Amino acid sequence: MKSGESGEKLGAMIKKAIEDGKLTNSEYERILAIAEADFVIDAQEKKLLAQLQELLANKTIVRVPD
Repeated sequence: MKSGESGEKLGAMIKKAIEDGKLTNSEYERILAIAEADFVIDAQEKKLLAQLQELLANKTIVRVPD
């Protein structure tokens, strides 16, 4: 998977989580797997992951069981 592709997939998954207001444990694990798939977390991926962590921390997005 190309770096840009993984960034797009991460962005789409995070956008879905924002719209839903929730993120399942399996979705969270999938996001991490996509980011680490090419063994390099580039600047875009780091930014997206940081945004996701911030949204989880301020409870904009809530992690829920599957």
